[in-house]
Amino acid sequence: MRVIFAGGGTGGHINPAISIADHAASKDSEFEAVFIGTKSGMETKLVPKAGYELRFIDIAGFDRKHLLKNISVLRKLSKAKNDCKKIIREFKPDCIVCTGGYVSGPVAIASKKTGVPSLIHEQNVYPGLTVRGAEKYVDYLALSFEETVNHIKHKDKCVVTGNPVRAEILSADYGASREKLGIKKPFVLIFGGSLGADKINDTVVDMLERIISGGKIELLFGTGDRNYEKIMGEIKRRGITLTDDVKIVPYIDNMAECMAAADLVVSRAGAITVSEIAALAKPSILIPSPNVVRNHQEQNARAFEKEGAASVLVEEELTADVLYERVMSLAGDKDALGKMSANLKKLAKTDALEKIYELMVKMSEKRR
Repeated sequence: MRVIFAGGGTGGHINPAISIADHAASKDSEFEAVFIGTKSGMETKLVPKAGYELRFIDIAGFDRKHLLKNISVLRKLSKAKNDCKKIIREFKPDCIVCTGGYVSGPVAIASKKTGVPSLIHEQNVYPGLTVRGAEKYVDYLALSFEETVNHIKHKDKCVVTGNPVRAEILSADYGASREKLGIKKPFVLIFGGSLGADKINDTVVDMLERIISGGKIELLFGTGDRNYEKIMGEIKRRGITLTDDVKIVPYIDNMAECMAAADLVVSRAGAITVSEIAALAKPSILIPSPNVVRNHQEQNARAFEKEGAASVLVEEELTADVLYERVMSLAGDKDALGKMSANLKKLAKTDALEKIYELMVKMSEKRR
C-alpha cells in the first residue's frame, strides 16, 4: 500500500498521522508513505525522526480576526492545490489520509481532483474549519465521537473510529518506564502541548521553588520548543537552583515512557492528549486552552471530569497557589489516584488505529 499523509502545525495533528503510518507498516510489508507538510510546523522535526519522507507546500490558516490577510491565504491555497496534485501524480498513492490542520485542506481537494480516495480524521467533538471545508472532497470522515456526526453535512461518509493512540503508548509499562527513567518518588509530568503554553509555563515557574524545597515529588516539565530559552532565562534571573528531582526540557521526545511512568499528568485537554491519558489510565489535571474553536478543549476535559476521570482547572482560575495545592494534594493521595485511574479505563478507546487502517484498505481496493 502506498499512502500520502497530510497533517501539520502541531504534534496533535502530526503524531496521529505517524501512528497510523506505523500501524499500516506493521500490517503491510510493502507499505510506503510520503507526508505533506509545511516548513514552519512541527512536522519538520517529527516526520523525519519517524523515518518518513516529508514534502513541503506553502499554506497558511485563515485569519478570523484580520479578514484582509486572507487574500494572501487564498493565493497560497491555489498554488498549494497544484503542488499537491503534482506530489500525488509523482508518488501515485493508493489512498490519502488527512489528520487535520490547514495542510489537510489542499491535500483533500487535490485527492478529489486526481481521483485518489481519501479520508480526513476529526479529533474533537466539533469539526474544525478544515474538516468542514474538506468533507465534500473525501470518501470518509473518521470521527472520534458519535456526537460529531450531528455536525457533519455528509453523514453517509462518517465512521466513528476514535482517536488514534500510538502503539508505544499502548505498550508502555509503569514499572519498566520508572526503572528506565530512574524515578523513585511520586512523578508529575507537566506539559502544555508540542508548542507549549505561556500561562502554564509561567505558573509552573512560579511554583518551582516550593516543589524543590519540599522534595516530595519528581517533576518533568516540557516548556515547548519556542519557550524553552525564555523559561530557563527566567529561572536563572530568579536564582532558582534546579535539583535532580526537577527536569525541564523544550520537548518531550520519549512521551510514551514519561507518561507511563507518571503518577499524575498536568496538561492541556487536546483530543489526542486526553485519548492517550485515557489509554494509560493516568490521573490528570486538565487545563483547557481557551484559545480554540468552540472551546472544544474544555468540552473534552468536562467529559472526563463528569466521569470522575480528571480534575479540571480553567485558565482564569490558574495560579501558582491553586495548581501547587492541587498537584501536591493529588500526588499524595493514592486512593484518589486509583479511583481516577479506574474511571479512565472505562473511557479508553484503543482500537482506532485498526479501524482507520481498515478504511485505508477499503480505499486502496477501490483505487485498484
